[in-house]
Amino acid sequence: MTTLDASGATVVAPGPLARLAGWLDLVNHGVGLTARWLTLFMVLVQFAVVVLRYVFGTSFIWAQELVLYFHAALFMLAAGYTLLVDQHVRVDVFYSRLDARGRAWIDLLGTLFLLLPACVVIIAYSWRFAWRSWLIMEGAISVGGIPASFLLKSLVPLFAALLFLQGLSLALKSLDRLRGPR
Repeated sequence: MTTLDASGATVVAPGPLARLAGWLDLVNHGVGLTARWLTLFMVLVQFAVVVLRYVFGTSFIWAQELVLYFHAALFMLAAGYTLLVDQHVRVDVFYSRLDARGRAWIDLLGTLFLLLPACVVIIAYSWRFAWRSWLIMEGAISVGGIPASFLLKSLVPLFAALLFLQGLSLALKSLDRLRGPR
């Protein structure tokens, strides 16, 4: 369906697939905007670790592990957001030379045959790993560290689930572009 905007230009209204993709995008958009704050906290804790060590001659294992936790959470939680804003690593040998339909085909096929199956495999193998860690409330990685390895291990299936949702959104948008006017 086409409409006119305020300036009189023709605007193609998004189809039902693109609208559904928009709803899926909201999940990773919210997670991504929240996860970006982890960067600030990670830098502040790392700065404190360095100051404590080199100025005061002391250190805490839990503070060093906290940097690790923030770093892992930042990258695992922001992976779907990175795909949403199209800032992921792409092998751009052919993609940049293609028109919108060609890019939609590559996005669709790459998502359906590479990204989504990889996410399913990661979820299938990691959820038990995380679940068992929760069952025993697995403790610190190091003596004196943060007694919550179960939280860190939970990031793996969560990462794959968020990436799966964003991949599904990308596939729906690609289908919508392929179904649209040529």
